Amino acid sequence: MTNETLGDGSPGTGARTGWTREQASRIERTEDTVAPIVYPPETDQIPEVHIWDTWFLRERDGTLASVDGYRVCFSLTAPSDLLPGKRHDVATIRCFYSDDGRTWHDAGPVFEGALGQRQWAGSALYDDDGSAYLFYTAAGEEGSEDLTYTQRIVGASGGRIDTAGGFELSGPWTHHELLTPDGERYEREDQSRGMIYTFRDPWFFEDPGTGETWLLFEANTPVPEGSDACGGDAALQAFNGSVGVARSPTGDPLEWELADPLLDAVCVNQELERPHVVYRDGLYYLFVSSHLHTFAPGLEGFDALYGFVAEDLRGEYVPLNDSGLVATNPENAPFQSYSWMAFPHGEEVLVQSFFNYYDFAGETLDEIAHLSGAEQMRRFGGTLGPTLRLDVAGTRTRILGALGHWHIPLAGEELPPTDRELIRRGKASENGETGAGYGARPADRDADSE
Repeated sequence: MTNETLGDGSPGTGARTGWTREQASRIERTEDTVAPIVYPPETDQIPEVHIWDTWFLRERDGTLASVDGYRVCFSLTAPSDLLPGKRHDVATIRCFYSDDGRTWHDAGPVFEGALGQRQWAGSALYDDDGSAYLFYTAAGEEGSEDLTYTQRIVGASGGRIDTAGGFELSGPWTHHELLTPDGERYEREDQSRGMIYTFRDPWFFEDPGTGETWLLFEANTPVPEGSDACGGDAALQAFNGSVGVARSPTGDPLEWELADPLLDAVCVNQELERPHVVYRDGLYYLFVSSHLHTFAPGLEGFDALYGFVAEDLRGEYVPLNDSGLVATNPENAPFQSYSWMAFPHGEEVLVQSFFNYYDFAGETLDEIAHLSGAEQMRRFGGTLGPTLRLDVAGTRTRILGALGHWHIPLAGEELPPTDRELIRRGKASENGETGAGYGARPADRDADSE
């Protein structure tokens, strides 16, 4: 494939575009793709719960909603006295709100009676009539005594926001099963041969270019046994992550029809998490999060934000920065952040994530389980991390700096100069929100992790 503006794309297995082994083999840390080191914030804003995957209430056009001056976000949460590794088994969605984009307040669990044994990540829509929709992953079968991993995409309707006496999100909510895998475009659980099965992370998107309404999600492309994909290598075929999509023929947030995936990573990566799009300068920037351990044998990637760009939502997609790598953690803190989500703000693209494990430079995240319970708790951030600032142009991106923990700027808010701007002006960084490290520097930090 050839795109005259962006360069060459490559065919996928079940999608128009694929992320190839050749492209992924070029992944490496560079000055433009490594985020600053992160330390814990001086004050944990919401200490009662672990907080990880987070998404913001958005308008149909993708902009972050402002409801009578309030920013609103939703997060997966678990009690903060729970070992961090157990949090996914009891995940519930809570709502948080802020009137200044810096100080956030807990509005409590979003709803009771959600589908599934627990709820995983999704997205949220503030519709034109003032109603709120929440899209989420129903993980496990409700009523089962054992923990199960079946995944369905669900939409909850009926949400309203009342700001007359402060801030309140209320129902009654009605939960609608929207999508299940068809076994042809998207792998069912009983077809899975990989380490991880996925059909989750719904993300609402109304295309500003065409007006069409889409729901992106994470999935796996079926690769039948005996296929010639990956040169017939069955071990590589098990790595079959994809970015799925469904279209609403009417624009109704609860009516969807499965379509072919936007991109797949057969032979490359098993897990393309939390796919989402930023529409900018007439281009579609498709972002996903992925892990070091989900890359296929023979490839070396990182826990990182990866991205691709196309002139049309359906592709063909070209990897950003030649390899797809957009933002990753420093080599000496490889798991400090995860679950990145990008959104436009003025001339920049901002990226929020959660503060994962710090003061830890193990080769794999599995090594966390070898630490004592107290050490696991100490090293887990469990809160929103600093917001990264990206310069995005064509097929290239670069990290400009970062804002503070939980800083999600209000519409029109002017951002401070970046480190690069200060250097260009001949001024030293004042180690404010654009300094080299973010959060408080703990006195007990190990010297060998610097």
